[in-house]
Amino acid sequence: MSEFATNPQNLIRRVPQRGAYDKETVYGIIDEARMCHVGFVHEGRPFVIPTIHVRSGDELILHGAKASRLMKHIQAGNEICVTMTLLDGLVLARSAFHHSMNYRSVVLFGKGRPVEDDEEKYRVLEILVDQIVPGRSRDARMPTQKELNAVAVAAVSIDSASAKVRTGPPLDDEEDLGLPVWAGVVPIREQVLLPENDPQLSAGIPVPDYVNDLLN
Repeated sequence: MSEFATNPQNLIRRVPQRGAYDKETVYGIIDEARMCHVGFVHEGRPFVIPTIHVRSGDELILHGAKASRLMKHIQAGNEICVTMTLLDGLVLARSAFHHSMNYRSVVLFGKGRPVEDDEEKYRVLEILVDQIVPGRSRDARMPTQKELNAVAVAAVSIDSASAKVRTGPPLDDEEDLGLPVWAGVVPIREQVLLPENDPQLSAGIPVPDYVNDLLN
């Protein structure tokens, strides 16, 4: 299935023309986002936790400490809500009412399963390292058995999702177009700066090519 079916959870009600349900759009935003926010209810109280994620097929991979409330909640098979947002610009309108932002966002719902097999766990942790910087897993020391045992990993099925995207200039009312006020979009993009060596880095170790590639 190339598109998520609409339901009361994922239906875009506010400005529905900005909504998208196709997996190409949804997964593209998930993959580009470097962090997500996970919403869940624990003992009757709501929590939202920021964390690193990576997508593997139709599953979202999350990890954390074994004692984490979030990981225990997910591994028990409870439903969670996950969001990602990419900010593309500040939209400055002539009127305060029509100020906005250009963005791409995803809201998804799913249930988790524990990843307990050591081989699968090792593989998904490798994918998570490469989510931070592609190619990093080739250099970094991967987890020992002791470290592997201390980490909880969960795979969350992406059962339902929708994307919402705003692009373009301000949408001022026609009667405001003549106001002597500047209007337009201030584009925003994530910028990678020059890498900084760890003060304890051994002499003679150069910055890897895959790190320098981030500057391009």
